[in-house]
Amino acid sequence: MTIASFLSQRRRMVLFCAATVVLHGLAIDWAASHLAASATVNAKPAVVTAQVRLTLPPRLASAPLQEIAPLDAAAKPAVKPNGKPNGEPKADTPAKPVFARPRPALPAPTQAGAAITAVDSAAPAPALDAADLDLAVAPNSAGAAAPVPPAAAPAPDKATGDPAPAVVEPAPQGGRRYKVNLPPSATFDMDVARVDADGAKWTGSAVMTWHTDGSRYRASVEAGVSLLVTRLNLLVLRSEGAIDDYGIAPERATEKRARRSETATHFNRNGSNGAGANTISFSASDRSYPLLAGAQDKATVPFQLAGIGRADVNQLGGDIDIQVGEDKEATLFRFQLVGEDELNTRMGKLVTWHLTRPPKPGTYSSRLDIWLAPGMQWYPVQIRNTEASGALTTQTVSKITITGQ
Repeated sequence: MTIASFLSQRRRMVLFCAATVVLHGLAIDWAASHLAASATVNAKPAVVTAQVRLTLPPRLASAPLQEIAPLDAAAKPAVKPNGKPNGEPKADTPAKPVFARPRPALPAPTQAGAAITAVDSAAPAPALDAADLDLAVAPNSAGAAAPVPPAAAPAPDKATGDPAPAVVEPAPQGGRRYKVNLPPSATFDMDVARVDADGAKWTGSAVMTWHTDGSRYRASVEAGVSLLVTRLNLLVLRSEGAIDDYGIAPERATEKRARRSETATHFNRNGSNGAGANTISFSASDRSYPLLAGAQDKATVPFQLAGIGRADVNQLGGDIDIQVGEDKEATLFRFQLVGEDELNTRMGKLVTWHLTRPPKPGTYSSRLDIWLAPGMQWYPVQIRNTEASGALTTQTVSKITITGQ
């Protein structure tokens, strides 16, 4: 072998080794760049959730809760065994003037949302009766309290002799007035879960809506179950009215349950619907109740509570008393702040303030719990009704779509 051929072979070997090294380097660099790009595309951004935590207000004592009697029952005098009405004066005794008892202040309820019994999607469609449905605000029976005195007839005009125009007196106000700053319009998707007293479990869904332009509002709750390719509504609540100095001021609320006719509750501030001014009347009953300032219906209770918290958190340090008009009755609900809770929802962990309305013997036997989220406009994010039997119905938010500012 000549020297020239030897050097030529060595040169080719050196070039081959160098090319191999370069190609390996390029391959490694290509693989590394593609792996990094893939990791960048597939990596999920870190989610940082900031939750507002407010200091709980000090607990304030409240006066005993007074009850409200229907106007027709309060107008009937009790009869003594001798056949004479109670309080009838003796012949030689002048009659004493009668004064109405002062009424307690009432905040507005938030019920917007009522929960219903739902069926397990894996089970066949059950024969559901309206009596099987449970509301977040449960039906109540009224207690006894003083009626609102009738308004005095207007005096005639001295110049013309014609009767003066009737003046509608404002609804009576209780001992405590609440500042209210209502949350913006929103739609709430809710998961509904129920556990019967015997342990049977049911699931369903609900949609709760709240819309306001600052002077008027609309609120609704539609709860039901999904059956194959259709949806069956078991409960529909609707409410509409005005916004006034006391917050939400319902004018008409309706309730429709499965297999039952729709019923309506009327808040007669101006004596409409053939009823007296400042009364609450019902399509399903001849009864009427005095209308107190801040009165609510089932659909608006949660949003009124939200507005009270938004306006001043210290108001929640005392009991919140709200008159709630239902199908046939108007009852005082007393809500108390339990404390701060952290809820696990499909929206993540939510810091909430837990309010409860404990059972009150003689009026309502169920317990109502509402969780408000201070960091999310004080919206109601969970509502639970606990019946006297132990059955639980819970609505928990799964999505909030804010539709107003």
